[in-house]
Amino acid sequence: MVKTVDFSGRPFHFIGIGGIGMSALAYVLAKRQLPVSGSDLRSTHITERLQGVGAHIFSRQEATNLELFSNSPEQILETVSVAANGNDLSYRNGHTETFGDSNILSFNKTLPQVICSTAISNSNSEYAAAREKGCPIFHRSDVLAALIRDYQSIAVAGTHGKTTTSSLIGYMLLKAGVDPTIIVGGEVDAWEGNARIGARGGYLVAEADESDGSLTKHYPNIGIVTNIELDHPDHYQTLDDVVKTFQIFETQCDILIGCLDCETVATQLTPSITYSLDSNKGADYTVKELKSDHNGTTAQVWEKGHYLGEMRLTIPGNHNFSNALAAIAVGRKLGLEFSVIADALLTFAGAKRRFEQRGHCNGVTFIDDYAHHPSEIEATLSAARSKVDGKNISRVVAIFQPHRYSRTATFLKEFSACFNHADLVFLTDIYSAGEVNLHNISGQDLAIAVQDNHAQVIYEPCLKALNEALPSLLQPGDLVLFLGAGNLNQIIPQVISQYQAA
Repeated sequence: MVKTVDFSGRPFHFIGIGGIGMSALAYVLAKRQLPVSGSDLRSTHITERLQGVGAHIFSRQEATNLELFSNSPEQILETVSVAANGNDLSYRNGHTETFGDSNILSFNKTLPQVICSTAISNSNSEYAAAREKGCPIFHRSDVLAALIRDYQSIAVAGTHGKTTTSSLIGYMLLKAGVDPTIIVGGEVDAWEGNARIGARGGYLVAEADESDGSLTKHYPNIGIVTNIELDHPDHYQTLDDVVKTFQIFETQCDILIGCLDCETVATQLTPSITYSLDSNKGADYTVKELKSDHNGTTAQVWEKGHYLGEMRLTIPGNHNFSNALAAIAVGRKLGLEFSVIADALLTFAGAKRRFEQRGHCNGVTFIDDYAHHPSEIEATLSAARSKVDGKNISRVVAIFQPHRYSRTATFLKEFSACFNHADLVFLTDIYSAGEVNLHNISGQDLAIAVQDNHAQVIYEPCLKALNEALPSLLQPGDLVLFLGAGNLNQIIPQVISQYQAA
């Protein structure tokens, strides 16, 4: 018998609840007044936000966490002292826990639905305990798939641009008064996080991930494919394998919107609605007079040969205007006037870690960006280059932390040529993301490859050494981009602080 996710009141327990994808799901479930708990190894603003909506957060991933679901009401009341507004309490397994405002007795005597991501292995003690107790166990994509079925859903897929595109669509609908539920892979100030809850029975805008093949679980009303490339060689052997995943997704969408600027989308899928930055490709939605400068990007927008009007984005880069075209296609399909769409997208400030300005001091601007694939790096640096000679910016400095040995080895040639829009390139050692280095590759190998195509490359394997070296090498007029999906961005505050003191 196939297990199904239960939204009728059965508790949810997330192993690794603080992750960007897991926490968004947990937030929506908690806001739907369902009992939610979870574990994470460190407290963050994300886990604090979950506590604020009633989730119970364990500070360790241990088998004993599941005792919460087997104690009697009397045992719970004897062993915990619950305080309002998420105050600390001592739990009987000997470490400090934090409860949100929800009634913890709702967890009693009901085995939870345990939610895991691909990062949770069979050796995880909490996961092993859940299996031993007979808890129904779901991948996080199963919960997202169930939510997609529960709403009028818009699922954004693609190798690159998912977070920005889904955020643009969610923001557009929010500003248009549609009141959507939103689940994205990044944080957006407009809804103070990576998720928001909207009207029940209304629209859901969700980011749909292809990295582990789980994209095939989703059946949205509207699906979007921004592009298709090989980005996860740890899961896929070839581009053809990736294409097959997207082709299955296509058959499960009532309507598919696709970008014709990606040759793979144009030739391997048959979207019912298309968009392109090239007006010669015959797309349903296209642009003319596309112009970028240090203030953003403007273009004339056309719909099936009819001029809709001019639109401006403040987030930089032609690739983001392409993402905006996907949002326009959705908005028009839902009946929104172009003027409403254009006014909304004009004020979209972007998602965190997507060309996010983290500081400006002594003439240097510091940017945090999640780009970790060669195509993403090239697009981001191209957007950065458009800002040169504007607002006193004269030099683009790229600081890149490679992410995963498998990705670095597979795309070594492409990485070597993707930094041409930068004046100065810093490279660190590879962030493993838990991978074993089967390819015997290092960040220094990448630095040597990049040096074949770039005259100014500096290799600093250690983040601590990089932090210490940067203040003396940066100069007024620099636009400094910290690029990568690992932990490189954690040193940005220290770099800024040291640069201020230098």
